[in-house]
Amino acid sequence: MTTYDTPPQKANDMNNQRSNDPLHGITLEMLLTQLVEQNGWEELGNRIPIKCFTDNPSIKSSLKFLRKTPWARKKVEDLYIASMAGK
Repeated sequence: MTTYDTPPQKANDMNNQRSNDPLHGITLEMLLTQLVEQNGWEELGNRIPIKCFTDNPSIKSSLKFLRKTPWARKKVEDLYIASMAGK
């Protein structure tokens, strides 16, 4: 019986690569929910003064606004990244 040395199989490159994006795998809803739990709506409205955080806020209405408003979404994402860096 002859044994052959076979090179180890390369894993799929996509599985081996790690994203440098700190938001990779985190949905906007998860991100917003965590910020609200950590800070509350009032503090969130103080940090990012947008109506969906200051006037009768809810996750649903905030998500609707943030999905349509890239500049506001960017501010929320940046706040989330900053809050995660502080942990």
